[in-house]
Amino acid sequence: MSTIKDKIISFKNELPENVKLVAVSKTHPSEMIKEAYSAGQRIFGENKVQEMIAKHDELKNLDINWHLIGHLQRNKVKYIAEFVDLIHSVDSLKLLKEINKQAINNSRTINCLLQFHIASEDTKFGLNFEEAVEILQSEDYKKLTNVKIIGVMGMASFTEDEVKVRSEFTNLQEIYNNLKTNYFKDSNDFKEISMGMSNDWELAIESGSTMVRVGSTIFGYRSCSL
Repeated sequence: MSTIKDKIISFKNELPENVKLVAVSKTHPSEMIKEAYSAGQRIFGENKVQEMIAKHDELKNLDINWHLIGHLQRNKVKYIAEFVDLIHSVDSLKLLKEINKQAINNSRTINCLLQFHIASEDTKFGLNFEEAVEILQSEDYKKLTNVKIIGVMGMASFTEDEVKVRSEFTNLQEIYNNLKTNYFKDSNDFKEISMGMSNDWELAIESGSTMVRVGSTIFGYRSCSL
């Protein structure tokens, strides 16, 4: 039976050089993170702020890059602003403004991805293209000094229909290209497309993903929520 370490090494060997692996450790204990870390994994994704804080505190001696990949409420930004490396789930100007405020309070700049709703399910969060353009053209956004948008994120529909999934990933790739051309042409940092999870990461990479979020394939099925 493959260990977590084996699975991390296998993924590292399979992924193209330009694609980062976010090991989604949500609902799994710190011991499992340590095992993945021992295989060279440094980026870990968490859904819930409270769980991320607890694990950050337990693993402070490790040089982990913490990514918040779940929906983020504005009133919880202050709890992770000191250490979070990337927030994948920015879906409003109000949230961006709060992240900027807390980044200033912690004397740092926080990297963010704009989350887009590309799936057919209504349950997923995210912007549409017009909403994103409205944010990027707003005077409020132009005043933000301590947030940096470095790309986009999206989740495809949970389905075995590969044609549908590929179409949704292609849509996000096109959104990224449009934003890059029209709003981030001079930004070397705007280069990330976070899409693809345990069930569809290979399709995502074929569609241009630079960052895949893989949990169950590495850690197994989720433990109970912490």
